[in-house]
Amino acid sequence: MSALADLSAAGVAVWLDDLSRERLRSGNLAELVRDRSVVGVTTNPSIFQAALSDGAAYDDQVADLALRGTDVAEAVRMLTTYDVRWACDVLREVHDRTDGVDGRVSIEVDPRVAHDPERTVAEAKALWWLVDRPNLFIKIPATLAGLPAITRVLAQGISVNVTLIFSLARYDAVMDAYLDGMEQAKANGHDLSRLGSVASFFVSRVDSAIDGLLGEGHELRGQAGIANARLAYQHYEAVFTSDRWKALEAAGARPQRPLWASTGVKDPAYDDTQYVVELVAPGTVNTMPEKTLEAVADHGVVRGDTVTGAYAEAQQVLDALKAAGIDYDEVVEQLEVEGVSKFEASWDELVASVTEQLAKAAVA
Repeated sequence: MSALADLSAAGVAVWLDDLSRERLRSGNLAELVRDRSVVGVTTNPSIFQAALSDGAAYDDQVADLALRGTDVAEAVRMLTTYDVRWACDVLREVHDRTDGVDGRVSIEVDPRVAHDPERTVAEAKALWWLVDRPNLFIKIPATLAGLPAITRVLAQGISVNVTLIFSLARYDAVMDAYLDGMEQAKANGHDLSRLGSVASFFVSRVDSAIDGLLGEGHELRGQAGIANARLAYQHYEAVFTSDRWKALEAAGARPQRPLWASTGVKDPAYDDTQYVVELVAPGTVNTMPEKTLEAVADHGVVRGDTVTGAYAEAQQVLDALKAAGIDYDEVVEQLEVEGVSKFEASWDELVASVTEQLAKAAVA
C-alpha cells in the first residue's frame, strides 16, 4: 500500500485498467479508491468483452433490452455506458477533490470507426451524452484519421483520452492535435479548466514486439518499452513549456498528461512492477491491471523520479536497437495496426456475446 501512496506523492496518478458490473456491485472499486490510491479507471473493448462474457451480472438489463427489442449495437452502448456512468459516480468525490484533474473514467469509441473521423466524432458525442458525467473521458485511437477527430471532439468541450500511442512521432502529432483542439475550444467559448485529456503511451507491447525480433538472451531485451516512454516524456516537457502552451495555460487549460498504458508485464523473466517503478515522473498517469496494482502494493519500490534524468540513456537504447537491425518505425507502425485490430476483434466478440444473450432473454 505504501508504494502506491509513494507513487501518488511522486506525482503519478494511479488508475485501474479494468471495470465490470460485479466490481461495481461488490464495492470493490470503491475499496480500491479508498485503500489502493486509485484515482481513475480505464476501459477498452477487451475489458468489456471479458466482463460481459460472464452474463450473470448483466442478466436483468439484458432482459429489459430484449423486451424492448433493442438492436445489438445500441444494447452494447447501453450495457457499457451503464457501467461507466456508475464508475464515474464512484469516482466523483475524487474528481471534485482534485478540481477535475483525476476521478476520470474512460470509455472508447467503437474501434471499427478508428479510420473514419466523421463517425468517430459522432460516436464520441453520443457516448458523452449517454454517460452524462463531467468526469468522463472519451477514448479515441491515435490513428492518422483519429488525429482530426481528437481536435474536433475537444473543440466541442468533450474530454479525451487518446489511446494506442506507440511512436514518438505520433505522440508529437497527438499533442499538436490537443493544442489545436484546446485553441478551438477556447474560441468556441468553452471553459478550458473543465476540459481534460491524457495521452496513452503503450509500454509492454513495445518490448514484446522488439524482444521477439532480438531473440533469446540479447542484452537489449526488455529495455525498449521503458526507453521509448522516457523519451516520450522528454517530448511532453518540450511541448508543455512552449509559448503556444503558455497562452492556453493562461486561459485556464491544463496539460495533456502522459498516461503509461499496457503496464502488465508479459515476460515472467522481468520484474512485474518495472513498467510502474521505472516510469515515475511528475504529472503522469499509470493505469494498471489489478494484478500489477497488487504487485506494486506488495513489493514495488518507488525510488522517486526515474524518468527525467534518464533521457540520454533512453536514446542510447534506441540507437543500439537500430544498430542491431531493429527498424523502430516499422515496429511501432505494426503495433498500431495490431492494436486497432485486437480492439476490433474484442468488439466483435462483445457484439456476438450480447447478441447471444439478447436471443436467450427473448425466449426466456
